[in-house]
Amino acid sequence: MTYEVAVRTLCEFTAKRGDLDMRFTPSPSALEGIAGHRVIASRRGSSFQTELTLEGDHGPLHVRGRADGYDPDENRLEEFKTYRGELGRMPENHRALHWAQLRIYGWLLCKQKGKSFVRLALVYFDIVSEAETVFAEVQSAADLEQHFSAHCQQFVSWAEAESTHRQSRNEALRELRFPYPQFHGGQRELAQIVYRRVRTGGALLAQAPTGIGKTVGTLFPALKAMANSQVDKVFYLVAKTSGRQLALDALRRLQPPDSQPPARVVELVARGKLCEYPGMPCDGAVCPLARGFYDRLPAARAEAIGIAFLDQDAVRQVARRHQVCPYYLSQELARWSDVVVGDYNYYFDRSAMLFGWTITHQWRVCLLVDEAHNLVERARAMYTASLDQEALETVRRQAPAALRGVFERVERIWREIIAAQAEPQRIYDELPRELLAALDTAIAAMADHLTQQAQDEALREFFFAALAFCRLAAEFDSSTLLEITRGDQQRSVRGAGGPTGRADEGQRSVLCLRNVVPGRFLAPRFAAAHTSVLFSATLAPHTFFRDILGLPQTSEYLDVQSPFQAEQLTVRLVRSISTRFRDRERSLLPIAQLVARQFALRPGNYLAFLSSFEYLDRLAALVNERYPHIPVWQQHPGMKEPDREAFLARFLPEGQGIGFAVLGGAFAEGVDLPGSRLIGAFVATLGLPQVNAVNEEMQRRMNTLFGSGYEYTYLYPGIQKVVQAAGRVIRTATDRGVLYLIDDRYTQSSVRKLLPNWWSIDASPSPPPRGTPRGDFGNRAISLQDLRRAPPTSG
Repeated sequence: MTYEVAVRTLCEFTAKRGDLDMRFTPSPSALEGIAGHRVIASRRGSSFQTELTLEGDHGPLHVRGRADGYDPDENRLEEFKTYRGELGRMPENHRALHWAQLRIYGWLLCKQKGKSFVRLALVYFDIVSEAETVFAEVQSAADLEQHFSAHCQQFVSWAEAESTHRQSRNEALRELRFPYPQFHGGQRELAQIVYRRVRTGGALLAQAPTGIGKTVGTLFPALKAMANSQVDKVFYLVAKTSGRQLALDALRRLQPPDSQPPARVVELVARGKLCEYPGMPCDGAVCPLARGFYDRLPAARAEAIGIAFLDQDAVRQVARRHQVCPYYLSQELARWSDVVVGDYNYYFDRSAMLFGWTITHQWRVCLLVDEAHNLVERARAMYTASLDQEALETVRRQAPAALRGVFERVERIWREIIAAQAEPQRIYDELPRELLAALDTAIAAMADHLTQQAQDEALREFFFAALAFCRLAAEFDSSTLLEITRGDQQRSVRGAGGPTGRADEGQRSVLCLRNVVPGRFLAPRFAAAHTSVLFSATLAPHTFFRDILGLPQTSEYLDVQSPFQAEQLTVRLVRSISTRFRDRERSLLPIAQLVARQFALRPGNYLAFLSSFEYLDRLAALVNERYPHIPVWQQHPGMKEPDREAFLARFLPEGQGIGFAVLGGAFAEGVDLPGSRLIGAFVATLGLPQVNAVNEEMQRRMNTLFGSGYEYTYLYPGIQKVVQAAGRVIRTATDRGVLYLIDDRYTQSSVRKLLPNWWSIDASPSPPPRGTPRGDFGNRAISLQDLRRAPPTSG
């Protein structure tokens, strides 16, 4: 059986030695690297060939790759490497890896073109000065063949084991059975469509109600498709830690009893959660787990792949036994795993590892994007960059003499921009070119300094912030806003020699390049995947997500029918109360009365969702004051994980009380409180984003791009949060509950059509039918008159 391997993969497996060295290295961006390659190629002769495809065999191995350039007149093969900073600080093991790759390309070229020797050139290109540093050698075909064979021989036993694993994996996955006696309602339909989409390729947007088992319903068909070699890898991507744990639990359930998991699984987590020496740099000279990392990696890797199910605890245990860094071990294991579970950023971020590997290794990948409605805001954040004037002032005050001049120039231009801006916040159509030029100069100076003094934390943070800002500015278009927010406070500032006692000449401000349509950045990532399945309980309208996320127009859409019945959820629309900002003061008492009356009618656990912490605090205080017999607990800003767990722990089975939370926050989605742990919810808002300069400009841009400015900016994001929050109430086929939608705008047809179609809402203003218990309003709109007729509560 032939095993195909890329030259880069082969060399990274066989040629990496020595320490893990992740010291400050101001590496070029992907675009800068591409531009650098073009500059080098443009300097070569007319016969120079770029991106030369080379391949060859060694026993069961088929080795392939693309060399950067070849000059047939000179018989010279070149490998380009772009860099920023001081070349002399590049670790020697990096240089050795580059030579190993080039020499393997050299043998493949000699064999393919029948050459007895070849000139090899390793070309390092400084993207700032555009200077080339060339290391050259002449190698005979015989010596290169020996080098090629040595590396292949080191890899061949691993390749044979990998081939055996894939064969046994596919056989096991063909026999894989659904882990439950039967599918939940809607789950079978979801699984069937996902399986078909994975087999044929392309993108699928799947809206499926909360509680039907979307995690298992997508993983099971993806693994079954893997059995037929439709895909090489499944990347299960999540927005939150809770989603990652649900995926791992589902994969464990899919494991046949008393047997190894049929597919290798690895969990990727943030460095801070796996680092054994927090605060210590990833440098072999300092960290004992970085020292000799690549020398000990083979043994750790060999043990780890035999474990098959590698969550973060399993990775940590292997790493400790072999004294290697667990974080970088998990990344290495992702190369050799069948299923990777991790955050969105591992594939969608600008420097995403999994996306880079997908391109490099030409993997056929299936993306399973969990709770995909979150990807809109997460992706916008990934492609947004900001600079804070206070951070600039901090580094300017502390800067060495060599940097002070460049910072003063940046600060002077920045202050001029702010002085000319009358408004506290303004959106600009044009970039501040003079400021960007000054930042570019400062970035080059900081890079030179940091290669020698990398321990300057504040300077390093500002360097990366400035670098991200300038890189995004180079790609500025209508999908990004330039926003400058000016602070109006006057402050005393310190100069290099201490306090000046003068008022701040400028006003603290923030420059932000805010992405509003991440689709142009995400589209290549979706295109690189064989299949992309995005699923959530709130993906309506699907055209909004398709447009914003850059999915192809041919994307399939599935709206899974809910397994829940209308009688399970009593939906009550309170149209007599407005929760608009101007009406919030007078809305507090009617909402408090409504909450108390429902609690008296049916005591139990409820969640009340509001639009802000201020609104929440005032309503919770009013309920506590007027109805002290009702237990009340509330969300606070910046709650840590133990506090969030304590909040949820109050929802005991058969318990009683009301938890107050903000819509769109930690408790509005991803929370599972089945049965009597939660019997109702109040949503006192439409969830619409705040009206401000940024959102108003976003509305204009959305209208220009898609013709739906208000809907794409305000309405759709707001109602999606409402539906997510409402989904906390009904979690199983036996749950029963009540949902209050509190705002007169819920009667509007544009809003009503965005609500789940299995909800039964009667907006009729007529009184309840004869025989309806007082206080039970049925599935219909409620007026203040109804509230006054309802029975009072004690207290």
